[in-house]
Amino acid sequence: MQQDTSMTILDVLSALGGGIMVFFQNIAMAFYNLGYAISHPALWLNWSDKEAVMRFVYYGGSVEFFYVVFTAFLVATGIGLWRNSVMWAYVRVLEGFANTVGRFFAWAGLLMVVQQIIIVFVQRIFARPDIVIGLGIPIDLDISWWSEELKLYNAMVVSLCATYTFVQGSHVRVDLIYSAVRFRTKKMIDMFGSLFFMLPMAVLIWLYGWFFMWRHLIVPKPSASEGLDRLLMKSRAMRWNVETIGFSPNGFNGYFLFKVLLVGFAAMIFLHAIAFFYRSYLEWKEGEESENRYLDKDNLGDGEEAYEGTH
Repeated sequence: MQQDTSMTILDVLSALGGGIMVFFQNIAMAFYNLGYAISHPALWLNWSDKEAVMRFVYYGGSVEFFYVVFTAFLVATGIGLWRNSVMWAYVRVLEGFANTVGRFFAWAGLLMVVQQIIIVFVQRIFARPDIVIGLGIPIDLDISWWSEELKLYNAMVVSLCATYTFVQGSHVRVDLIYSAVRFRTKKMIDMFGSLFFMLPMAVLIWLYGWFFMWRHLIVPKPSASEGLDRLLMKSRAMRWNVETIGFSPNGFNGYFLFKVLLVGFAAMIFLHAIAFFYRSYLEWKEGEESENRYLDKDNLGDGEEAYEGTH
């Protein structure tokens, strides 16, 4: 019985050691994989070659790509820990990116409202079944197409403005413990949340969303369980097949764009999780005087304080 137990413990230790070895081997190989991809762009960016397309599909959701990104994060974090001014630069660039993208696509909300008003006027007042716009070569689409397309604007706001809203501190939060603890404890909670909740969630959405997107763009449909060799074999029969099937005969037919937005959403959440971790660490290290340093928040002008007290 004791021998069986000792063998079990040895097996566990051996498996653990093997896992650690594989982990560090993948980190070491990440430098080679990145250098090889940069020095051989035609292997995965020349989309006139079907094999290059399949390589791009495979590596976008592969273990190799994960370790390249993970290793880049480790290197960037190491440099930032050595020079905190560099880490602050990371924060400013990543938060600036989130703000820029969010502020641009927030206008989709206004566009959605204006388009809905036009649809109501055209359909109810002018009794037209379509909307025609453009000069020279007009765009003539059924009213149902424009109505269903409104969902795309909503998807843009949700997916591409999420990190912008986070930077602005406008997400709804329920603070049962967070609001009662000290400043540095709050920052530790923020660091933990960004590393163990935001980053893993973004990675999972990316992995599912990446192949979900490509399954609506090409045939034969790729699968996350298929290796590179299998996908290269499939490349012989590969052809573009962007799905443009709507819910109604004359309805919106660009639903593949929602899959693209899902991947973009995951990428932006991943980047901002890193920015949030860096900001939380720097504010934890430098104290309360560094809170919200370099934070580019929108200013509502006169009466902003009154507004902030109502939500």
